[in-house]
Amino acid sequence: MGAGPDPRLTRPLGEGPGWAKLADAVRTEVPPGEIETIYLFQPIKREGREWGTAVVTRTSPEGRLRVYTARYMLIIRGKERGQSKVEVAEVGLTPAAVIEQVMAATAERTGEAEPPVAMGRAVWYAE
Repeated sequence: MGAGPDPRLTRPLGEGPGWAKLADAVRTEVPPGEIETIYLFQPIKREGREWGTAVVTRTSPEGRLRVYTARYMLIIRGKERGQSKVEVAEVGLTPAAVIEQVMAATAERTGEAEPPVAMGRAVWYAE
């Protein structure tokens, strides 16, 4: 029986303990009401750890987008299970059209099969 992942172990992109910790960290840097888009990369699981990355865009008064990179590392197996590291950093200011092009080209540059998924702030925060 059973080709494919166990449905009990799969979650929608952006959900789970690592993403929840990252969402809390982003909230301290960016008011959720100012978030334009959250681009989520598929998390990587290896050797008892999970790494996740998001790019968050925020509206700015000058009509451009402030861009933040948010990352987490969560230990998912072993004695240190549940421990994590999160990091949120503002990395740029750009027109909306440019960030869309960069996100579309990211999968190609990194060798990922899929580009990051663009989601609204509701993926982490109640509207």
